[in-house]
Parts: sequence; structure tokens; C-alpha cells
Amino acid sequence: MSDRGRMLSVQPDAKPKGCAGCSRKIKDRYLLKALDKYWHEDCLKCACCDCRLGEVGSTLYTKANLILCRRDYLRLFGVTGNCAACSKLIPAFEMVMRAKDNVYHLDCFACQLCNQRFCVGDKFFLKNNMILCQTDYEEGLIKEGYAPQVR
Repeated sequence: MSDRGRMLSVQPDAKPKGCAGCSRKIKDRYLLKALDKYWHEDCLKCACCDCRLGEVGSTLYTKANLILCRRDYLRLFGVTGNCAACSKLIPAFEMVMRAKDNVYHLDCFACQLCNQRFCVGDKFFLKNNMILCQTDYEEGLIKEGYAPQVR
């Protein structure tokens, strides 16, 4: 079972708190609160890559007694799958495009007839589990006897 926690930068109260990482008092102006404990900014690190979690975002992940950044959590415990276009493995930490239940590598998210890459805001169509650009989709409709509606 994974646990996803939020980190908050807060000003300490009058009495310094003890750091969950190093056990020393936190005398800094700011500290992190995560997993119901207080931390120095330098002490709250990913168990794998050693990055400072307060610098990489506001979310941390815990599993198997590890405190992890998002990338390492997904690398270790995320779900991998196969690209609907090329059928090759997509690592859990890789950015993807989705269309209904299909998942694609960013480079594979293109019209499967003419290989036109899609830009932000472009229309695409999913027909018979194939991604199509508007031109190829409309040409397919014409071949099937359905004319696109022109307004």
C-alpha cells in the first residue's frame, strides 16, 4: 500500500522542534512538515536519488519504509504498460498521452495512417483503436459512405 503525503513549509513555533531525520533541533526560520513529523529542509530527502524533496515539489511518496520522490516511486512501484501504437514497453515514470483506455509514448502519439504529429489543440480521432488526424478520419468516413457535416 502506498502513502502519498504533502509537505508544508511552516514557521516554527516559539519552541524549536526536533528533526525526524537527524534528531537535532530545527532552529531554521522554515521547516518542513511531512508524515506528521518535522524536518530540516536538508534532511527530507528521497531514499533513492537523495534529492531534497522540498525542492522537487510538494508531494512525497512512502512505501516499504522508504520516503521517495515521485519519479523514484513510479520507477520502483509504478505500473508499466505497453504503447498502443508500437507495442513497446512504457516505463512507469515516462510521460505519456492517453486516448480512452489507450496509452502512448509521446513520440508515438501521431496519426497512424499519415504519421502526422499532433500539436496542443489539434483534433484527433480514435477509430477502431487507431489514432487518426482529422483529414484521414474524414476521408475514411467518405469511403464508408458517410460525408462529414460541413457547417
